[in-house]
Amino acid sequence: MSRPAAFPIAHDPLPDLEQKRTALGYLSEAWAEARHDGVDGDCLAQASLFTALTELVSTYGEDAVAKFADGLSARVRNGEFSLALAKQ
Repeated sequence: MSRPAAFPIAHDPLPDLEQKRTALGYLSEAWAEARHDGVDGDCLAQASLFTALTELVSTYGEDAVAKFADGLSARVRNGEFSLALAKQ
């Protein structure tokens, strides 16, 4: 006798910060696996940015995402995305 397919039970949404940490964990694992398979980091970065911007545009619209992207250059220059260790 066959059993019905099991469907995952929906859970209450995680708090925003926990969702972001969980998402970062998933992406870090996928990134590491792709690098292990020989995918270049630059290719991963560009594909990730494309995917992220596509999702943001579908959620918030082009104008809102363009405004967000306008502020990225200052954030990059301010070191928000740099992982360099502070020199002592």
